[in-house]
Amino acid sequence: MREALRVWLKVAFLSFGGPAAQIGVMQRLIVDEKGWLDQTRFNHALNFCMLLPGPEAQQLATYVGWLLNGVRGGLLAGIIFVLPGALIMLALSLMYVTFGQVSLVEGALFGLKCAVLAIVAQALMRMAGKVVHGMAAMSISALALVAMFVFGLPFPLIVLSAAVIGLIAFRHSRPASDLDTHTPSISKRVPISVALAWLLPVVGLMLWAGRESVWTQLAEYFSLVSVLSFGGAYAVLAWVAQYAAETREWIAAGEMLDGLGLAETTPGPLILVTQFVGFLAAWRHDELFHPLLAGSLGAMLTTWVMFAPSFLWIFLLAPRVEKLRGNARIAGALRGITAAVVGIIANLALWFGLRLLFTEQRPLDITGLDLTLPVLNSIDPWALTLTLLAIVLLFGLKTGLITTVAVMAGIGMVLELIFGLQP
Repeated sequence: MREALRVWLKVAFLSFGGPAAQIGVMQRLIVDEKGWLDQTRFNHALNFCMLLPGPEAQQLATYVGWLLNGVRGGLLAGIIFVLPGALIMLALSLMYVTFGQVSLVEGALFGLKCAVLAIVAQALMRMAGKVVHGMAAMSISALALVAMFVFGLPFPLIVLSAAVIGLIAFRHSRPASDLDTHTPSISKRVPISVALAWLLPVVGLMLWAGRESVWTQLAEYFSLVSVLSFGGAYAVLAWVAQYAAETREWIAAGEMLDGLGLAETTPGPLILVTQFVGFLAAWRHDELFHPLLAGSLGAMLTTWVMFAPSFLWIFLLAPRVEKLRGNARIAGALRGITAAVVGIIANLALWFGLRLLFTEQRPLDITGLDLTLPVLNSIDPWALTLTLLAIVLLFGLKTGLITTVAVMAGIGMVLELIFGLQP
């Protein structure tokens, strides 16, 4: 558990750049470096988490932590994965309402994002090399990438379509004969306890403060968001922004953009932007506590109801999903999902990279396409330079992850101090 704690802390602090980076970092540390899981079992867990509502990377961490160290390991991995980003987001929220700027911190995070882009590229190459074999798998990966990047098709539709295609294309596939059969047990009391830990605060706030209280509204609304957020954060952010800014008037539209910018520069799931919304909602509308204390409590409440259901899905369903690993009938479907996941992660990496390297994006006005391309003359020279430097460190000099991110964060801070960058 001590070694697991060190690894999960490393994963948590390196999980910039959305699911692509987070999954890539987990694969590198847990599969490639530690060898705690083989690629097949890691992919099996990843495929399942892709089908769940909520942040798939945090759910994958919980799943892997459970496989390695039981329920305690799952709780440790899932909590640690979110905790650093949540604490940083809380600190940035406090600075946002107090000072209105966090430039030096953003400078460090800017350097980190450039490092993460190089890490994502490395992890994606390794994963593709291990799981995409043959023309059928390559075609599924390419189609998944095009479906998301060019046509903007819904995430669940792509995954389910890949399963159907895989079922046909790989119908003669068989699971590996040397499957690791060790699966930790989960008492029936565990998912019940998690469900109660999630729902009792919601009911308690409703009884204590009433339905019109900002506390009850936050608990109810973000619990609903957590169980409907299929396809990752971007699938629900428009809904959250409209509800928070227009329906409830918790925040202004410009503040939602500020919160999204802060969330994109912190480790952990992008859905942590909801914590910023919860902070401002309680900071503005609560009359019981000091505004900064109210905001902090609102942020913690929002984070809790957003992530608690993820533990429920894993502890309730993962043991059943593990039993399917040896089922030959679904082996082909899982291969199809695995190939599609590579394309999906490539899309996320491409999305992240283009928005890091280019300051302006322009939608392509073609009927039937949902394609946004960068404005070529808007390239950010500092982002390009730092990303190339990170690539040299990782690919050329074989520098370790910790050294690479530390160097890039330091360079980002120095550039912010000297040039006053606005990443």
